[in-house]
Amino acid sequence: MSTPLIEVANICLKQQQRTLLNNISFKLEEGEIVTLIGPNGAGKTTLVRIILGLIKADSGTCHQRKGLRIGYMPQKLHIEPTFPLTVEGFLKLNGRHSRNDIENTLSRVGVSHLLTQRLQKLSGGETQRVLLARALLQKPQLLVLDEPVQGVDINGQREFYQLIQSIRTGQGCAVLMISHDLHLVMAATDRVICLNQHICCSGHPDDVSNHPAYLELFGDNQQEFALYTHHHDHDHNIDGKVVKCGGDHA
Repeated sequence: MSTPLIEVANICLKQQQRTLLNNISFKLEEGEIVTLIGPNGAGKTTLVRIILGLIKADSGTCHQRKGLRIGYMPQKLHIEPTFPLTVEGFLKLNGRHSRNDIENTLSRVGVSHLLTQRLQKLSGGETQRVLLARALLQKPQLLVLDEPVQGVDINGQREFYQLIQSIRTGQGCAVLMISHDLHLVMAATDRVICLNQHICCSGHPDDVSNHPAYLELFGDNQQEFALYTHHHDHDHNIDGKVVKCGGDHA
């Protein structure tokens, strides 16, 4: 049996007498898509920062497989509005990547036409694709995505999650996503971890959606989960506009 990519055991963290994380344990395996869900302030981003080695837990352990390559997509991109930075220039800041590698990666995420565009002129959906390209340039074995569809409409979210599944299939990398949204993300994952300072429940999305702890946190929004399995007679582009007819989609 192969070693997990990530193994978190009994992680605890307090700040100013406030518990941020309490006894968190889980493993992330090769090729697996795992989504952390929970309300604002549940500790999702804090846990990921511990996994990435950016902050240290008070107790517990977090082990990465030796030599693990991680591609990280942050929640937001802050660029000075007057700074003349193109998409190509931005992606070159992330390492010594050739123009060919950058063009191929942008094409893979569906925004090859943005190569020479100024970052400040990108839409929310386009910016998310560029940030994803930045993470993919690391040739990751694990993609870590912090609220990857923030600021993107529901059709754009659906398109983005389909892209993540395609990348997992094509590249074989695992994915760890953070989300506080319920719609669509539940369909795009193999396993859900419901977090609210501690792990309330975890497992397959269908099982988690019926768990008492999940219902206690999200019961009023349960109708959003129903959106994750539905049919379309059309597809959407990156900003959610209808672009062509197609078959059924889940």
